[in-house]
Amino acid sequence: MDVRRTAVVKLAVSDEQRDALHRTAEQYLYCANRTADYCWSDTSYTECKTNKREVRDALYSELREETDLQAQLVQAAIKRAVEAVKACVERWKKGQRVSQPTFTAETMDYDIRSATFYRNKVSLATVEGRVEPSFVLPADSPTPYERYVLSENYEFRESTLRYDTATDEFYLNISMRRTDGDGVSEDTGHSDQTVLGIDLGVNSLAVSSTGTFWQGDDYDHWCREFEKRRGEMQRRGTQAAHKALLRLGKREEAWRKQYIHTIANELVSEAVEHDCDVIAFEDLSDIRERLPQAEWHHVWAFRRLFEYVSYKAPKQSVSVEQVEPSHTSQRCSRTDCGFTHENNRHGEQFECQKCGYEVNADYNGAKNIGLRHARKRTHRLRSSPKSGSGDAQVDVRVNGGTLNGESHQPIAGD
Repeated sequence: MDVRRTAVVKLAVSDEQRDALHRTAEQYLYCANRTADYCWSDTSYTECKTNKREVRDALYSELREETDLQAQLVQAAIKRAVEAVKACVERWKKGQRVSQPTFTAETMDYDIRSATFYRNKVSLATVEGRVEPSFVLPADSPTPYERYVLSENYEFRESTLRYDTATDEFYLNISMRRTDGDGVSEDTGHSDQTVLGIDLGVNSLAVSSTGTFWQGDDYDHWCREFEKRRGEMQRRGTQAAHKALLRLGKREEAWRKQYIHTIANELVSEAVEHDCDVIAFEDLSDIRERLPQAEWHHVWAFRRLFEYVSYKAPKQSVSVEQVEPSHTSQRCSRTDCGFTHENNRHGEQFECQKCGYEVNADYNGAKNIGLRHARKRTHRLRSSPKSGSGDAQVDVRVNGGTLNGESHQPIAGD
């Protein structure tokens, strides 16, 4: 069995190293966006170029001449763009809305040739040559870095360097792989692991299977306020208004990122507080189609929340997974029922047409997401309180309290 683990490590960078990494990221993003331009066609998905070898052969020499990037980083940027275009093509084939991928976040993919790991530092290729920032590791031991990166039982696959604008810090997401002869990893497949299910939505940005709600009202309000201010400045049409518009855009971006960072921190804390080993999200691939009422800033928030939790959670020895989301909003989460029908959901309320179970629809979805992962991995779902119903038949351990931020509580027998 192919077992993969990710260790997230913060880097201590000097001013010179920081500048080199920023310049490298700028050229890396240039290569990725140039590749997307080359691959994309607005007329038909059949005209999009998705063969990595052909695209690389067409662009590699050009991009090497136009940038100061090491060969491996140019190839990594090309690969990232082609994979993004290929994912868009697959959605396009299904009749879903797509647009040309663009790359703006400062992230770069490193392989074993462009990144060399030592016990307390890493050597990274940049446009200024190699830099060797040290690791900033927590005092608690063993850390995910020690358990996976320093372990002889795991082999290095790749790493992603990520710049966090909210904290002005660089992080490495280090992907490791272990193949066990008996097909079972030392830390997967145990029945005593516990899952926290997360449902994403518009009215509530996130809802956990423990019954905690992160409402979207405040987020929506300030997004509308920023949009209103942008409209006022655009109507002025002056140079001063244009400069003010740029400043407003930076403030809005920083605010939105900080807002989602806060939710991500609280979500990870929720998992730790309830002794969860896994946080399960729904697969975000088709989120626009599943939530047609969601605006662009909702979809942005969903993707950023998953991204932020994905690098924050492993620091607390909690893994993050995605599950197939089909029918999680229509399925009864009581495990002695499981009846699925489109009439089960009425807006924000869920009422099972078979067993009569009534509960908040998003909370029901969060439990289904957790259950879907728990059943696949034989883990337990961390759910809200009451035992005594058929839910216990699939080893759903019950913990938690009221549905935070809502006027109702989980029905007895959840």
